[in-house]
This record gives sequence, C-alpha cells and structure tokens, in this order.
Amino acid sequence: MSPVASVHSLWTTAAGTPGRIPAPHIEYAQLSPTLIVLGAAVAGIVIEAFLPRRSRYYAQLLLSVVSLAAAFAAVIGLAAGGFGSSRAHLAAMGALAVDGPALFLQGTILLVSLIAVFTFAERRLDPAAHGNHIDSFAAQPAAVPGGAAEQAAVKAGFTTTEVFPILLFAVGGMLIFPAANDLLTLFIALEVFSLPLYVLCALARRQRLLSQESAVKYFLLGAFSSAFLLFGVALLYGYAGTVTYAGIAEVVSDGAKQVDPALAGTMGNDALLLIGGALLLMGLLFKVGAVPFHMWTPDVYQGAPTPVTGFMAAATKVAAFGALLRLLYVVLPGMRWDWRPVMWGVAIVTMLGGAVIAITQTDIKRLLAYSSIAHAGFILAGVIAASKDGISSVLFYLAAYSFVTLGAFAVVTLVRDAGGEATHLSKWAGLGRRSPLVAAVFAVFLLAFAGIPLTSGFAGKFAVFKAAAESGAGWLVVVGVISSAIAAFFYIRVIVLMFFSEPKTDGPTVAVPSALTSTAIAVGVAATLVLGLAPQYFLDLAGQAGVFIR
Repeated sequence: MSPVASVHSLWTTAAGTPGRIPAPHIEYAQLSPTLIVLGAAVAGIVIEAFLPRRSRYYAQLLLSVVSLAAAFAAVIGLAAGGFGSSRAHLAAMGALAVDGPALFLQGTILLVSLIAVFTFAERRLDPAAHGNHIDSFAAQPAAVPGGAAEQAAVKAGFTTTEVFPILLFAVGGMLIFPAANDLLTLFIALEVFSLPLYVLCALARRQRLLSQESAVKYFLLGAFSSAFLLFGVALLYGYAGTVTYAGIAEVVSDGAKQVDPALAGTMGNDALLLIGGALLLMGLLFKVGAVPFHMWTPDVYQGAPTPVTGFMAAATKVAAFGALLRLLYVVLPGMRWDWRPVMWGVAIVTMLGGAVIAITQTDIKRLLAYSSIAHAGFILAGVIAASKDGISSVLFYLAAYSFVTLGAFAVVTLVRDAGGEATHLSKWAGLGRRSPLVAAVFAVFLLAFAGIPLTSGFAGKFAVFKAAAESGAGWLVVVGVISSAIAAFFYIRVIVLMFFSEPKTDGPTVAVPSALTSTAIAVGVAATLVLGLAPQYFLDLAGQAGVFIR
C-alpha cells in the first residue's frame, strides 16, 4: 500500500470510528454578538455583488445599523442572563471567554461602531458633484489618483459602499480580540480587524496620495507588530507546551506538571517566558499606540479619512486594552514583579511623550493623535494597578474616552474649505464667532480630554489614578498629573484660538451636517456630560464587570 493510501485509510478509519473525532461544542447563543456582526459583513459582500449600485448605499447602511444594534442587544441579554458574573465561563472549546470584562468591552465597541457608521454614511458635507451627493471615500479606490478613471467615477456619482462590510469585519475581529482565551485566537482576531483597517485608511476621497501613504505605513508597521506577536506566541508555546491562557498561567505559577516529550528541552525555560512575554506585549502596545511603538499614529490619523480615524482611535483602543488586560491579569499574573517595572517605564514615556510633542503640532488631527498617545499612558496607569479596581477603572476610562474621541473627530469633519477638511490649526481661528455652536461642542470635547471636572475625562482619570495610587504607584500618578497639566495647555490653546481670535476673511466654512453626523456628535456630548456629572452608576457597572474568568 502506498503512503498516501495508508494515510487515507487511517483517516477514514478514524472518521468512521465513533468517538475518535469528536465534534466541537460551540455555544452559539453566547457567541451571538460576534456571529451577528460577521454574518452581516458576509451579507454586505453579497449585497455588493448582486444589488444594483443605486440601491447599495441604503441597503448597506440599514444592514450595518440593524446588525450592530442586534449584536448590542445580544450583549445586554448575555449580561442580564448572568454571563458577566455568576455564569461566566469559557466558550468555543475554551477559545473565547464569556465574562464581565469581555461583555463590557464588546458592548462599548458595538456602541462606538454604531455611532461610527453614522459618520461613515454622511453625504451632506461636501458640495454635490455632478448632481450627486458624495461621502468621505474615494469614488473608485482602485483608480489612479487624479486619473481619467477616477474622474469618470466621480462624474458618474459612484460611492464606495464596500466600506460598510469592511467596517463590520473590523468590528467582528475587535469583538473577538478582548475575549480571546488562547494565543492563536488572539492572533487571528488581531489580523481580522487589522486588515480591514489598513484598507479603510487608503480610501480618502480627497488627498488620495496622503491617504494611501498612511495606509502603507500602517500596513508595514502593523505587519512588524504582528510578526513580533506571533514570534512571542511561538516562544510561549515552547515554554508552556500550550497556547491556552490558563495552561500558560499554570506553568508560570507551578512549573510544568506533565512534560510533553517533544517540548521537554524547552518547557519551563524562563528565557523563553520573558522574551515571549515581551514580544506579545510589543504587539499589543503597538495597537494601543504606546511609546515607543507609536510612530504610525500621527501619520495614519492625519492621512486616513476622518470617519475612519475616529472609529479607529476609539474602537481599536478599547479592543487592544481589553486584550492587554486579559494577557497581564490571566496569563502573566505570576510575573507581576517582572512586567510592572517595564510597564511603569512605558506608561511614563507615553504620558510625557504624547503631551509634550502635541504642543508642537499645527494640524488638528495630528494633535488629537498625540493626545491619544498621552491617553494611552493614562490608561496604562490603571493597568499597572494590578487590582480589581484597576480593571474597572480602565473599563470605565475606555468607555468614556471612546465617545469623546468619536465626537471630536465628527466635529473635525464639519470645518471645511475648498480643499476639503480644514485641519490646519490656523484655519480654526475665530471659529467661535463664525459658528458658536460647533466651537462650543468641540470645546466640551477638548475639556473632557484635558480632564476638567464635570466631564467624563475627569471621572476616568480620577478612577485610574486612584487605582494606581492605592496599588503603590504614587510616583506614576504624580507623573500623570504633570502630563495632564502639560496636555491641558494645548487643549486650552485651541479653545482660546477658536473664541478669542479674529476670524479670517478667507477662513473655512462650517458645513451643515445631516441627522447622521448630528446624532454622532450629540451622543458624544451626552456621554461626555452624563459620565462626568453622574459617573457612579457606570463606575459600579464597570466594577461588577471587572473580574476575569480563569
């Protein structure tokens, strides 16, 4: 018998023997939020293939909104059913966790994504071209910028409705990322949400070359970070003989109990543990935009279409910090004395670096990019606390920060000149006199970023700094307060520029948005004020969700 026939015979024999190849047990109801979103993304691709072009926009918008709302309702249903507390467990053969932090983060991601869809769908900000309403995305992304094919697509009124299913694929990956309970699932989720983001960054209707440059930078640096993370996965597997979080944590705490003969030479080798853990952290810190893995952030934020920037700045941070929390609190709690000093250093340089460099920025999107880097440092202070209060404070901060960020970038889309969005700070001079309402709303978001009392930013910073101080990281809190003071300078500078400078005669106009962008901004303002004026209910909610299942 040939080797191929022999292998085939063994396979068919095993398949035909009851019990030899058990069917996987999948809890579909508990995974329903992710399945709804990914199913809608596939349906969106089918719509692109078969629906007439004139009907796609409304079909995609309706599908995206309904699927995200349904997924959020599923998260609420799971939380109400006790899966965030007493009934928390591992689903899908142990690959995914259904627990408090996972459901809280998934709910936040879904709400943020639902609001982001409204900014993606906005078609009233630019003047109509050839009698057709246009959005923020290239008419034909595959065409050469400025070429005949692009001009023909614009004249024909084409719109890139593929952005909606691409967005849903990204959201699906983000839902899996903080719930992943083994390293391979973590890596797959990372790629599932990263690849759509690389594409979305390249689709700007205006400044096409800058947009494509930002996408290439993000892709190349993202590929490096993915490679580091995957190498870390390989090293940790060599160390522990397993890729499950609980299995690695058990080997870290108690040593190898049952040595796999194939891995006997490496299991329990601390060098593999330390190097592998460091590489995993590098991959995750890249996604949160922490120094020194932040270099992609300002260029990508500036070049990507502003709706994509807002979505990416808010949702990616939530997903990445959720995965980072689970890695440090579930996989590596036995190495706390090893990773805490490293994270101290990363948090300090991230807070100070983001705040100091932001002072020099003259572009509003780059300023918000460095602001997001500083906020990553503030959130890391809560991560370093290594306590239940630390987890709950990070969860609350992520929820508060994501709505402020989304609202701020939605406002940026409104200030426009002949070349599109007017993002240079000099163009914003006197905006408070030209459009008092828009300037006032943006000022609310800037005050929240600065952590001024009665805004969600103050409640979030107070929670993470309190958790850090109680865990013995008092000096880190001091650095955080100093960084907040530095950051407040450039936020207040923008407010002064808007309200106390004379508007230029050739200054930008403020576009009147449709109900879509107006809703996104209104939700951002409401969340900022509610979480600032009455944060206790949401802090308690984050506290109840602050226990990882192991």
